[in-house]
Amino acid sequence: MKIFGTAGVRLRFPDELDPILLYRVGLVLGNLGVSGTSHIVYDSRVTSHLVMYGLALGMLSSGIEVYEVGLAPTPIAGFAASRRKSLGISVTASHNPPEYNGFKLYTPDGFESTRDLEEKIELLLDKSFRPVSWQEVGRFSRDSLVVEEYVTELLERFAPSRTTWRPIVIIDCANGATFDVSPRIARMMGARPITMNCNPDGHFPARLPEPRKDVLEQYSGIASVVNASIILAHDGDGDRLAVLDTQSGYIKLDRLLAYYANLALRDKPGHVIASIDTGMALDEVVERHGGRLERYPLGKTHERVKQLGPGNVAVACEPWKLILPSWGHWVDGILQVAIILKNMVETGKPLSKLLEEENIPDYPWDRRSYILDPEEIRDKLYEELVEELKGLLGEPARIIDIDGFRYEYPDGSWLLVRRSGTEPKLRIYSEAKTNERLREIVSSVEAKIFELAKRLGGKIIEKTLG
Repeated sequence: MKIFGTAGVRLRFPDELDPILLYRVGLVLGNLGVSGTSHIVYDSRVTSHLVMYGLALGMLSSGIEVYEVGLAPTPIAGFAASRRKSLGISVTASHNPPEYNGFKLYTPDGFESTRDLEEKIELLLDKSFRPVSWQEVGRFSRDSLVVEEYVTELLERFAPSRTTWRPIVIIDCANGATFDVSPRIARMMGARPITMNCNPDGHFPARLPEPRKDVLEQYSGIASVVNASIILAHDGDGDRLAVLDTQSGYIKLDRLLAYYANLALRDKPGHVIASIDTGMALDEVVERHGGRLERYPLGKTHERVKQLGPGNVAVACEPWKLILPSWGHWVDGILQVAIILKNMVETGKPLSKLLEEENIPDYPWDRRSYILDPEEIRDKLYEELVEELKGLLGEPARIIDIDGFRYEYPDGSWLLVRRSGTEPKLRIYSEAKTNERLREIVSSVEAKIFELAKRLGGKIIEKTLG
């Protein structure tokens, strides 16, 4: 039974994810032999308690102990798994709309589940497991201390060495699980946080939890009113971070990743693992430091870190996401808050200035997603588009097909087309060295998508940017 997508399980409730399935999954998790305990965090979604208790009932029925950590960011599930040598679970659908829910799994080494483990779970779902006897059932307890341990360790590691500036920063928590942790981290780092959307609400009344460019740019005026230097915006569960600088606007995701890689490689040379949808800034920074960049499927960069050994990897990253193996093996958006604020507080400079001084490239880029009606034509349209792109924009210098199809051209521009693994969307990512070339790519590909949709008897019903 297929339930896992690009990063964990994200399904619509109750049509695709219901309490009976959750109980069965819990039974499977309890019979994996990964650990005799599990630690569960959950986000603010309306169904999160139901999902948590459904999984917990299955695990308790299999005889393992279950600890409820509480409403907390996904990175703390990885932290709890690592520090407690437990099976970490985050009940979340990350940045998906409110009708979705699901979970992410972390093994006792702090790594998110690999495809091999997920396939094993899916195979075991087709088997039947009987509950243990009444005297062997697991115990259900709370372990909220793990959140405080996470905050303490993060501050010990990334506290500024000096305070040159106490910037006003807006922390936008998307009505999600970072509502308490990120503002606390910012304050204790020496910044002055102003909170926005920090009341947990699973309806996500202020904005959708995906921190896209088109969603966040509406807040730029607020920052100038309160004299904030930066807006730090999470998704619903806190493994992602997007940034708006009041001087330069929305900071391109690849520039942030290149900045993190620049800091890490300055201290320690090594591999950089990046998802297939990252751009040229990262290539240039890694080459500058004599490192090696390797691209990997989206949502699975942690697998490559595990294969190579965390000590050999400086950074693993995807747009919005960062793994810093010297800190932990999990994707961590709160870590990004700490890194950014540490450098701003120490230097007295806004992030836009730091990016400029570190010579982090900034190339024109575009990210957009399409929802088609009917949904069933997406795969056929994708297949036809893949063929059309072999010549639509010129002869590619290279085609990479490890996760969708990435077409790289002799002028340095590139285009990625892939099907979302978590939503019924077709995603198109592109970058070029000039605005003219980027406009050519975007307009040509979008026209072809509309043409193919019409030919297949469908239409585009939603387009999102960023």
